[in-house]
Amino acid sequence: MITTNYLVIGSGVAGLTFALKIANRFPEKTITIITKANADESNTKYAQGGIAIVTDKMEDSYQKHIEDTLICGDGLCDETVVKMVVTEGPKRLKELIEWGAQFDKNAKGTFDLGKEGGHSENRVVHHKDQTGHEIQRAILEQVMLKENITVLDHYFALELITKDNRCVGAYALDEKTNEIITYQSDFTLLATGGIGHLYGHTTNPIIATGDGIAMAYRANATIKDMEFIQFHPTALYDTSAGSKFLISEAVRGFGARLRTKKGELFMHHYDSRGDLASRDIVSQSIDLELKKSGDECVYLDCTHLEMEGFKNHFPMIYSHCKNVGIDLEKDWIPVVPAQHYLCGGIVVDINGKTSVDNLFACGECSRTGLHGANRLASNSLLEALVYSDKVYHYLAENPFIAPKTKIAIPKWSIESKTKIAPEYIAQMKAKLQLLMRQNAGIVRFDSDLLKAKEQLKIMQDEIDATIKKHLVCTDLYELNNMIDIGNLIVQQSIDRNGNCGGFVKYESKDIK
Repeated sequence: MITTNYLVIGSGVAGLTFALKIANRFPEKTITIITKANADESNTKYAQGGIAIVTDKMEDSYQKHIEDTLICGDGLCDETVVKMVVTEGPKRLKELIEWGAQFDKNAKGTFDLGKEGGHSENRVVHHKDQTGHEIQRAILEQVMLKENITVLDHYFALELITKDNRCVGAYALDEKTNEIITYQSDFTLLATGGIGHLYGHTTNPIIATGDGIAMAYRANATIKDMEFIQFHPTALYDTSAGSKFLISEAVRGFGARLRTKKGELFMHHYDSRGDLASRDIVSQSIDLELKKSGDECVYLDCTHLEMEGFKNHFPMIYSHCKNVGIDLEKDWIPVVPAQHYLCGGIVVDINGKTSVDNLFACGECSRTGLHGANRLASNSLLEALVYSDKVYHYLAENPFIAPKTKIAIPKWSIESKTKIAPEYIAQMKAKLQLLMRQNAGIVRFDSDLLKAKEQLKIMQDEIDATIKKHLVCTDLYELNNMIDIGNLIVQQSIDRNGNCGGFVKYESKDIK
């Protein structure tokens, strides 16, 4: 057993910023970060667009950002949370800059602010089209300098350890040695990111399998709003399975236009904001256009844009398109919606506390009330930064009180079992991903959801039996987590009455 004062599961911006702040405040205390891949692999790393923060008080205001967020959330945002997150943004940006993160400036020396769908003003602070990567780099460099932070990569968290509704640590698999380690902690923070791999076609990296949410669910934490899944409207279309390359929403903010295969502009038919409508509307509009035409994709037209400026603003997108044979000066980019972000998750209060004592959550795995039924573009990094700070301040001001009686934590029981066949897991994952895409995608139907619920029950029974017979491995437990997440999404979709934000459900497929 390994004891630590703070156990952080996940190494994205949420987990790293909390660890750095608590390490600075309490140099005598220990912080352990465990992550199932490399320390720099997270959803943060792939965030292209930037951070939505009010920095230009002449053109923009907190109230405008608040209103844009509330409109996008379609009536389900917690207004108190929205105001708190928006107004704390500039402080969190200042910290990032102090830690060494660099953001693009214009000729005047002020921030080169981008504009994305759903925003009424230019307010997106960015580093080219690799903002998440730049933030991750800067924070991780600071974390690695701290002697009281231990970062353990390739450690996969299996289960939280709870006693009387109190989290006391977690079991984790050392993927290098296949040893199961018991971690006892005063406080545990889940910062495990999203669920994209559940759908297969996603802009998320392959590690996004909903592990933190699934573990919290099995520990009886409250999980809410799992039906609100955001599909990014413009993922690069190709015929392969797996993660998709994201064409940032900022490209449309730069002036790109969506067209059908025939070349027709169509977004003005669906929303007065046209191509700069919020993500839910653009994704649903593309989905409807594809259903009407039978085409496999729509197209993003950049041919009319000033290309030198485009290359400077979106070097990674330009380079990737060129590498796959798309000349942006002459060719349109084929795009389709792909799963991008989860608006729900582990319910937390204003301080990041879950319904389980001493268990906290922040980042995409949490449900704060900021996003409501649909996330406003570039509000996710902002949320992670603000809530990791809220968790830090709460724990800095409320020190750990040791229980009167010592808690006995059992070792993980390992019996002599056989290894699972990789082919079995691959087949089960593919089956699950197809089920979720077809039955719980952009537009859902009650009949499809009920069928999915039946199929997921069969898969759950099968995976429960399989786990009992085989050695622990990451792939097997990821699959178990994904099935749990699928069940939550499907059941909460069935329970939701009324369409709003990113959630669209019909009773029958007979739609006029």
